[in-house]
Amino acid sequence: MSFDMGVWYPSERLDDKAAADLYVRLCEGNLEGVTPHPAIEGFYQELTFLHPQIDDIPEDRIDDTDYCPWSIAFDRSPGHLIMSCVWSKADYCRDLIMKLGAKHGLAVFNPQESTITYPESGPSQGTERKPWWRFW
Repeated sequence: MSFDMGVWYPSERLDDKAAADLYVRLCEGNLEGVTPHPAIEGFYQELTFLHPQIDDIPEDRIDDTDYCPWSIAFDRSPGHLIMSCVWSKADYCRDLIMKLGAKHGLAVFNPQESTITYPESGPSQGTERKPWWRFW
C-alpha cells in the first residue's frame, strides 16, 4: 500500500472535485489542465535532494525508507509531479510535500482525502478568503 500526493502550479483555483478530476487525468497521462512552470522543477530538485527517487538510490539502501520513502518513480512533467511513498512514511511525506509545495507556490492534492490545498499567495479568482466563522 502506498500514500500518494500530487502537485501542480495553480494557474487557476479548482475546487476539490475539479482537482480530483484533474489528478485522475494526470494519472492517465493526460497533461491538459496543468501549466508548465519552473516552480515544479524547483520543488523536484529540493525534494530529491532530501530524498532521492527510488530509481536513483544504491541497491544496498533500497529498504532504507528514511533515506528514500518513495515506493515508485515519480510521474513528472514540467507542469506536475505525482509522488507515492510507503505507507509507514505517509504522515512525514504529506507534511514535507505540503511544506515544500507552499514554499514553491504549488497546489497540493491529497487523493486519499480528495482535497486540494493552495499556497496563500496563489490565485484567488476574485474571491477573498474569509475566516471560517464569517458568513457575510
